[in-house]
Amino acid sequence: MGTILVTGGAGFIGSAVVRHIVNNTHDTVVNVDKLTYAGNLESLASVEKSERYHFEQVDICNQAEISALLSKYRPMAIMHLAAESHVDRSIDGPGEFIQTNIVGTYSMLEAARGYWLSLPEAERANFRFHHISTDEVYGDLEGTEDLFTEETPYAPSSPYSASKASSDHLVRAWGRTYGLPVIITNCSNNYGPFHFPEKLIPHVILNALAGKPLPVYGDGSQIRDWLYVEDHAKALYRVVTEGQVGETFNIGGHNEKKNIEVVETICSLLEELAPNKPEGIENYQDLITFVKDRPGHDQRYAIDAAKIGSELGWVPEETFESGIRKTVKWYLDNTKWWENVLNGEYKLHRIGKQEKEVEVA
Repeated sequence: MGTILVTGGAGFIGSAVVRHIVNNTHDTVVNVDKLTYAGNLESLASVEKSERYHFEQVDICNQAEISALLSKYRPMAIMHLAAESHVDRSIDGPGEFIQTNIVGTYSMLEAARGYWLSLPEAERANFRFHHISTDEVYGDLEGTEDLFTEETPYAPSSPYSASKASSDHLVRAWGRTYGLPVIITNCSNNYGPFHFPEKLIPHVILNALAGKPLPVYGDGSQIRDWLYVEDHAKALYRVVTEGQVGETFNIGGHNEKKNIEVVETICSLLEELAPNKPEGIENYQDLITFVKDRPGHDQRYAIDAAKIGSELGWVPEETFESGIRKTVKWYLDNTKWWENVLNGEYKLHRIGKQEKEVEVA
């Protein structure tokens, strides 16, 4: 591709994409990130000194600045990952989700369209706008055997998923109306290294290590399809380099698990890998605490990833068992990374003062 501009490259999935491109391809990466609370440049320490990596702290809603970056770096692809993504936060404060996920995507599309039209004809034919979305736009699956396909109607349940559904519609509209060469991917739940501690798996790991309750919504029977983040990064690169313009690809891990099963698996791994428990704790599973379910909580998500397998030859390399073991071990081996998140030190280099944003509840 030459140069790829990645929005949200300091986030969880975005940083995995950036690391994959720098470490496994010859392409140059421009990481564009506003650095909200979830943006962590420490997740990119392994690649930040590469000559093929550039970082720009820019808000995707600032269309003029995005246009300037496109003119400066002249990428042949945009991978648009920047988004507010935490469902609970969207319920408490939907405004930021509307602004970032909808208005931000509009700004990116307009900046990309202007840049694309300015390209010479040969370069214009090779340009791609790859929009990275979620399976949550499809809503809830009723049956135990049903799967989300690329043709599943949209039925979002939360402000987060509604904002992502809106952004998907905008991308398709810019493709159909203006001819912008777009591709969309919708993924299942990601997990793995460098995951911000507010999400289920890292939250459970860190709470358990601290001897704090492991909160599980409702009875924990909600089912999700879990995708190891490094598998996802490989899939996204495959799509942006080989996917056909105008297509949508669902990306899943083929790993359906109930939330309670995920929590219990983490507890079992910690019994093995971190047997020295906090004082007064006999078994990690004793910390499991069932809490009131959140509003509009979808019961089951499951991806049919047959299309990306048959058309692009991608399949996940990690099973849930192998991926979750790697994930737990990573958190045990990288305490400095998550301690800096919990105490706010990961922000010091950009805000000039300590700002505590995250606590293990």
